[in-house]
Parts: sequence; C-alpha cells; structure tokens
Amino acid sequence: MNIDKEKVKNAVRMILEAIGEDPNREGLKETPQRVADMLEEILGGYDVEEEYAWFTESSDLVVVSGIRFFSLCEHHLLPFFGVAHVAYLPRGKVIGLSKIVKIVHKYSRRLQIQERMTKQIADEVIKATGSPDVMVVTEAIHLCMTMRGVRSPSPTVVAAIRGAFIAKDSLKEEVYNIIKPYRFTRLPL
Repeated sequence: MNIDKEKVKNAVRMILEAIGEDPNREGLKETPQRVADMLEEILGGYDVEEEYAWFTESSDLVVVSGIRFFSLCEHHLLPFFGVAHVAYLPRGKVIGLSKIVKIVHKYSRRLQIQERMTKQIADEVIKATGSPDVMVVTEAIHLCMTMRGVRSPSPTVVAAIRGAFIAKDSLKEEVYNIIKPYRFTRLPL
C-alpha cells in the first residue's frame, strides 16, 4: 500500500484544529509527520509477498505459540493487540517457523477486524504449507472496547479451524493444551 504521507499530514493537522488544538504549538508541531510515518510502518502488511522454503523433515504436529501482534481496528482506527497461535499437520514437508510469524504480521499490519485476520492467517498457512489441516487462535485486547463504548478490557478470542482439526476434538484439545502457557491472559502485557 502506498501511503500518501502529505495527505495524512494535512488530515492530522485538520483533526488537531477540529478538536480545538493548535497544530503549531510545541508538542504538536511534528505530530502530523509522526502519524504519517507511524501509519506507513504499522500498515505495511498490504504488499507483502512471502517466498516459502520447505523442508522434507516432518512432524505429527507443528505449533507456533504466543506470536505477538498489533493491528488497527478498521472501525475506529484504534489499536488492538494480542497473540496468535498457529498449528498445522505437515503433509511430508514443513516450512520455516519464521514464515509463520511473518504470515501473522502480514495480516495484522493492515486495517483489520480480528475475525477476518484470523481467517486470513489460516488460509495463508494452508497455502504456505500445502496442508488443509490448520488451526489458528488469536487473542486480543481492543482499545475501541477498552477506551470507549463499553470500556471493558476483555480479551476477545477467535479461532479458525480447518481440516482434521474440525473432525477430531482430541486434536483441537491437544493444541489448546500446548498453547495454554502462551495464552494472552497468562503473558505480561
């Protein structure tokens, strides 16, 4: 995504004026530039295309837990943040573990809703691994719920479950047991 930083800077100046602030005062002079730079950085997941390296080593189950992510709610432009847990059953090959983290970051660094992001991560892991057997669980705190509206910092948990994980409750339970120590509610913020 190509961000027009000049438009962002002008828009931020207008917002500052609209709320009664002086965009030329000492603490706000550089704010339009900072916001433009920040948006370019945190919304950098749109044009990411990964190349996947496969390894013939296999395993019964691969789980990458506690992947921290930050995203922006597309409804209020406020952050939501948390952890993702990704599991898949290899089909004769595995991908590099860092690729799983990169997939999570690719979809979290967009204007998002957690439900769509979780589904997109699962779909990309299926594409990347060649395995239809994927389970993704995301847990997040949404500042749009914490700072406004209901004002509740309740974590939201979303799961995308595909293939064998749908059919076998014992397999799902195994993943939940593996990720338990890395659950958002157990990690320091």
